[in-house]
Amino acid sequence: MKRILTNEIIKYLDQKVKVCGWVNTVRAHGKILFVDLRDRGGVLQLVCPPDIAKDLRPEWVICVEGKAKERPKGMQNPKIETGKVELAVEDLKVLAKAKTLPFAIDTSGYEINEEKRLKYRYLDLRRERLRKNLIWRQKVIQFMREFLINEGFVEVETPILTKSTPEGARDFLVPSRLQPGKFYALPQSPQQFKQLLQVAGLEKYFQIARCFRDEDPRADRQAEHTQLDIEMSFVEQEDILSLTEKLYSSIIKNLFPEKRIQKIPFPRISYKEAMKKYQSDKPDLRKNKNNPDELAFCFVVDFPMFEWHENEKRWGAQHHPFTKPQVEEFAETSSHLSPHSTSLNSAIKEMKKHPEKVLAHQYDLVLNGYEIGGGSIRTTNLDILTAVFEVFGHKKEEVKKKFSNYFEAFSYGVPPHGGIAPGIDRLLAVVLNEPNIREVMAFPKTGDNRDLMMGAPSEVTEEQLKELHIKITKPKGQ
Repeated sequence: MKRILTNEIIKYLDQKVKVCGWVNTVRAHGKILFVDLRDRGGVLQLVCPPDIAKDLRPEWVICVEGKAKERPKGMQNPKIETGKVELAVEDLKVLAKAKTLPFAIDTSGYEINEEKRLKYRYLDLRRERLRKNLIWRQKVIQFMREFLINEGFVEVETPILTKSTPEGARDFLVPSRLQPGKFYALPQSPQQFKQLLQVAGLEKYFQIARCFRDEDPRADRQAEHTQLDIEMSFVEQEDILSLTEKLYSSIIKNLFPEKRIQKIPFPRISYKEAMKKYQSDKPDLRKNKNNPDELAFCFVVDFPMFEWHENEKRWGAQHHPFTKPQVEEFAETSSHLSPHSTSLNSAIKEMKKHPEKVLAHQYDLVLNGYEIGGGSIRTTNLDILTAVFEVFGHKKEEVKKKFSNYFEAFSYGVPPHGGIAPGIDRLLAVVLNEPNIREVMAFPKTGDNRDLMMGAPSEVTEEQLKELHIKITKPKGQ
């Protein structure tokens, strides 16, 4: 007999069916046992003779066959989808027994120690709230795909094993066994690949991309996260902002109709204005911050191109090095230039001399006080790109060596292009009213990048290290 889901049983009244799942609860009423069976469709009440179900315990995995019946009047439960029906069990098989769980799964879970929840994440995911979060995640991603495909975009996967380049955060490195002493890097983003796809003439690219950053412990961050990666050719900043606004307005309207977007079009606020008025580059513009169904999107634009890293005593990128600096505008407005010296070369010299004054063609998508995405128009002029890295403290020859493939590709004709990469985890956390992104990820890590369920990172064998030509040296005293 073919198995059906619990929420399908209404279609099989007075017929014999088979259902499988986990024992949610067991209740004794006189000579009859009532068992709530849970599967991905919901919960179904089973009516069992004691001799069949007397040994059942919560979370055992069972398979039952019996007749689907309408519940007696007065015994129906309008709170659940299957509340008008029950299954009169004729045969029951125990497929797997279960130990007592380390915590309750019939609560929200917020009250439970998070490290314990992460250690037993496969049990934590049995929780109804988390199961629904993962389903919403899938629905949002599916909507994004269909929307962008209808807009003429092509989804392209890019490599996970790539080259280490100075892009901002630290790379996760992967040693190469076949090329001893050399390393791959996990991508901080598909940045170079998506730009090279524009050189290839694809024009409209997107990807649900996994990104990896070896950052120091930070609140509500993960070593790996998922973003919607978008890149377009022959566009200006407003084209990208309009597309993003249309996408996110459509997501909310179609998937979360109970939510209310405060203002459309999304407000555009300059970085300077945001810092002056809200003391934040991700302002919360909600009129009523106690209303969980109110969504205040906005774009923050015209960020500084560079930011000073005090600990390292050097300049870095506010966004990333491939962002196009507003050098043309800087050339026209800089008081350090003579009225007739507005050439690009002069502008580049002034940018290197006064990096603190240069703005960028950069924009962030902000929602309820959280940055949920960022993007920029990209630099296609290699002289400007080289100068940006020189501001960071890199030598010109080093830049050309590090990005040799980039320089080579751009020499064959590159269109103007730009993109944006909204984070899927953060969007879901805000829209689903979750306190952090770990609640909308299947298998998150701790704040210091430990996987408590798998025990990662972990030591490896001497044989593995030998194959990779790696030797571990421990600090003194260890």
